[in-house]
Formats: sequence, structure tokens, C-alpha cells
Amino acid sequence: MNETRIQKAEAIIAKNCSHTAPEGIMPYCVLALLDAEGYPTASTLTAAKADGLKEVTFCTGLDSNKAKRIQGSSRASVCFANDDYNITLVGDIEVVTDPDVKQGHWYNGLENHFTGPDDPGYCVLRFRTRRYGLFIDWEESEGTL
Repeated sequence: MNETRIQKAEAIIAKNCSHTAPEGIMPYCVLALLDAEGYPTASTLTAAKADGLKEVTFCTGLDSNKAKRIQGSSRASVCFANDDYNITLVGDIEVVTDPDVKQGHWYNGLENHFTGPDDPGYCVLRFRTRRYGLFIDWEESEGTL
């Protein structure tokens, strides 16, 4: 039963990423990070890509508060939620500036903020899950990866 819930969660996450969302839809999730004083801060943003529950990536500015907070603490949480589900992932996040990774994560809409995938101010945030909590079909599951 847990495996079925995991598969449903992975499908939900895939639908909520810019690279796999239905045409014309720009989904979002919540990314929680720790600030310089150790307090949690939450931001809504669009996930770029995901590898099941294992990894979720985001695109943002290198000078953004998110990127700066990650430099202070790599601990993070990602939440995908609506009336039918709540998928909470807890793990570690890093700032990636590798040109090939930036190119591979570029999507329409980012041109409103950056000149292109080679823009030095553009970066990718790579989140890797350590544990998860799923509430799908009115049933809960927890686990580690």
C-alpha cells in the first residue's frame, strides 16, 4: 500500500514541475529554508524538475534570499499540497551554478528574470530528500530514502 502511495506522490510531483506540467499551467509548491537566525522561512515557487521523491530542483537568482539562506544551512523542506493531498519532503539543498545543469533546467518564464541560461545571476537549487510524509487518498505514510 505504501508503494502505491509513493507512486501517486511521484506522479503528483511530476505534474507540479515546469518541465512536465500541462500546457499553460505554472504550478507551485512551498520551499522552507532556515534564515540566518535559525528561523524557518517559506516561499512559494515553481519546481523545475523532479526525480520521483528523491530530488526536486528549482531555478532562482544567485543573489536571492533563497540562495543566500542555503549558504548558511542546507536543511530544507518542500511541500506540494492542495485539497486532495499533502506531500512533505525533508532533506538537504544546494546551489548549483554548473552551466550544463543551468541549461538543462531552463524553462519559459525564466526569461522574465534572466537573460538566458548563461546569465551569471541564474542558478539551480537542487533538493535531495532524506525523509517524506505523504497524505494521499486520506491515508498517511512516512518513510526515509
